[in-house]
Parts: sequence; C-alpha cells; structure tokens
Amino acid sequence: MSDAAVIARSLFNGASGLAGAVLIIDDEAEIRESLQTLLEMEGFAVETANTGEAGLQRIGEHPFDLVLLDLALPGRDGMEILAEIRSHETRLPVIMITAYGTVENAVRAMQSGAANFVQKPWDNEKLLADIRAAVGWRRAEEENVQLKRALKQRYNFENIVGKSEPMLKIFDLVAQVANSRSTVLLQGESGTGKEVIAKALHLNSPRHDRPFVPVNTGSMPTDLLESTLFGHVKGAFTSAIASKKGLFEMADRGTLFLDEIATMGLDTQAKILRVLQDRRFMHLGGVQEVQVDVRIIAATNIDLRQAVREGRFREDLFYRLNVITIELPPLRQRKEDIPLLVDFFLKKYAQENDRPARHITPEALRPLMRVTGQVRFRPEAGGRDRRRAGAEAGVEYLEGPGVHDDGQVTADRRCCSGRPGGRRRGEVPPHRDQVYQDAAGTGDDVAGRG
Repeated sequence: MSDAAVIARSLFNGASGLAGAVLIIDDEAEIRESLQTLLEMEGFAVETANTGEAGLQRIGEHPFDLVLLDLALPGRDGMEILAEIRSHETRLPVIMITAYGTVENAVRAMQSGAANFVQKPWDNEKLLADIRAAVGWRRAEEENVQLKRALKQRYNFENIVGKSEPMLKIFDLVAQVANSRSTVLLQGESGTGKEVIAKALHLNSPRHDRPFVPVNTGSMPTDLLESTLFGHVKGAFTSAIASKKGLFEMADRGTLFLDEIATMGLDTQAKILRVLQDRRFMHLGGVQEVQVDVRIIAATNIDLRQAVREGRFREDLFYRLNVITIELPPLRQRKEDIPLLVDFFLKKYAQENDRPARHITPEALRPLMRVTGQVRFRPEAGGRDRRRAGAEAGVEYLEGPGVHDDGQVTADRRCCSGRPGGRRRGEVPPHRDQVYQDAAGTGDDVAGRG
C-alpha cells in the first residue's frame, strides 16, 4: 500500500470511537440534563454550560463536533453567541433550540449560520438524526482538510477531491506512475476528471517544470487538428502565410494531453503512432523531421477495444497508448465523496464572487446522496453567469435526477437556509442548474460524473 493510502486510512480510522463531542448551552437545568442523558445514551461525549459566556469559554478550551444552543439565554442571547461562534469556528455546526418556533426565528438563525433549528418540545429520534447528520458533516469536513493537507505535503494533487476507496486507489496509481516516461491512458465517462488527473501526473513527474499542453482532439476537423499538433510551414495550405510550431514542439520535454483521442481520424492516428514509436514527425508541408521528447497522456470516454473491433481505431495505436491505464470512476460509484465535492464548489464560487463561505445543510444533501443518474457541473458561460448571480443571492444550483422538473429539491424549508453551512434564503430555490462537478477534468472539474 502506498504512503497516500496509509495517510488516508490513518486519518479516517481516527473518526471511530465516540459518536461525537457535543456542547449544550441552555440556562434551564432540566433541559441540559435531559439532553445530556439522551446523548450520552447514544454514545456522545457531552459538556454543558448555563450561559453563553460559559459556552464560549468551553469552546475555547475543548474541540467539539456540535453545539446545541438555546435561543433565549440570559444576558447575551443565542443569536449573539452564534455570531461569536461563527467568527472563530466557521466549521463548527450549531443547532438552535427554542420554545418560540416561528418561521422568522428559524430563518434568522439559518441566515446567521445555524445548521438547524429545533423547537421545544422536540422529538428525540428527529433530534438525534439531525445531530448525527451535523456531526457527520463536521467530521467529513475536518477529515478532508487533514487528508488534503497530508496528501499535498507529499503529492501535488491540486483540485482532486475524495476520500472514497476508488479515489484512494487513483492517488496510489498516480503516485506510482508519475515518474515513469510511459504513456498513460485515462478512461472514464465525460466529466470524471481526466484532465485533472493528467495534470497531477505531470506535476508529480520529473517534467513538472516543463509545459503541460492539453488539446481536445474532438473539437476540430482533421486538417486543423494536424496543423495544431504538428505545425506547418509557410505555404502548406492557402491560409498558411507563415510557418508555425505545433503542440508537439511546444510540449517538448513536457507532457501532451490528448483528450477524446478516439475521435481522431485513422490518418491522424497513424501520425500519432509514428511519434510514439520514433519521437519524430514532420510539419505539414515540410520535408525535414523534427525530434521531440514528449510524454503523451491520452483520454477517452468510450471503449477503445470496441472501437478497434469496429475499425474506428487503430489496434497498433491502442496498444501503444494502453501501456498504463487508469480507470476513473463516476460519482455514482463513490457517493461518499459528494459532501466533500459540494463543499468544495460552494467555497470555490463564494470566493470567486467575494461572498461568505457557505455549506449545504444535511436536509439538502440527502437528495444528492440518493441520485442514481448523472449529476455534473457544466462550465458553460451561461451557467457561470447564473452561478455568479446565484452566489449574490446565496443560492446554489442543482441539476440531474433527484431534482424535480421545477428545480426544487425534496427537502423541507430548512435545507436551504444559510449556515456557513447552507443557503442564505429560507426556501428551496426553484432553479435547475449546477452545484458541483465530477472527479476532475477541465479547469473546474474535481469530482466524478454520476
């Protein structure tokens, strides 16, 4: 097992044991005692405080996974204490408890960063479910931060988010093959993050200080693609008014990433094969050979073996490319990474739009965890503009099965209320767009297509 996997397992194994550490802040002794008894019976470690100031002191002294905070406290009320907690502990979930369960109070608490809002008297099972969800979110958040820090100290895995077993295997494989000169074939559905994995291979290789040159081979016609890859001499074709280097030369001593390689025509495939065999090629219209030292990483979202059988892809090129193969799993095969991905993108777009960081609530996350079809982020210009506009309103957008035709998620009002963990508004937004993207791919990719 590689160092990356050992690091990850040591971090996540540490989450076993007690169900979590909870601080109860309430001025009523009967409430504190009943909550403490309930939680301790469920395996939680519990501390209590009878004032907001005493609670803040406890938070300064000990780490907690969750705070249960009464809204009506003597002296500084619960909203003031919540604001104080948020100013120092942005990732610590807080559930507000009150005997005055108005919609206005709930919305105000959520906008101030509460994870949830519970009215007295509460239902024990519902309260325990909310507490477990909030503690689980907190631990996943902390574990991901630690894992990314530990991995990045050893590997340059920028923009790769995940703690699932499939992703740990990807980390292992990238670490093992990065130093090799061998060609790598990345296979996976669209949006599973092939370009980000290719970048990780490059950045962890001896070529890391040389160019990483990506090209989407399916986005241009054959003549333009060959001119782009191999360059041309002046007069090679009508519009060739000057000689021009191709991407193979630009990537010399670096890495060339050929995305959607299965879309190339057979003639272009033959020329790519020659470069792989001899490290030589000729400019379009040229007569002199050019020698290059380029590592090729290719990617495809189709079954190349089937394409070979159908005569659409050269068998000799397939075997040249298929030296080392990395299969990238879709998001539906690693659902435990969904909370990390959602959090990653909410932070990313909040930062892009100079907005406070927000987090999705457990209620809003549940429909995403139940999705069985495709859920992915599409970085087209219109989608970006809608995300930016949504960020101004504290709204994130969803798309895919599990989101209704009107864009609403099946969840109650609280799912979209704000916290550093939710949306700012007190209702589910009727929009239908994107929240996160898959395993890593184009500039924004990080997760995996569902």
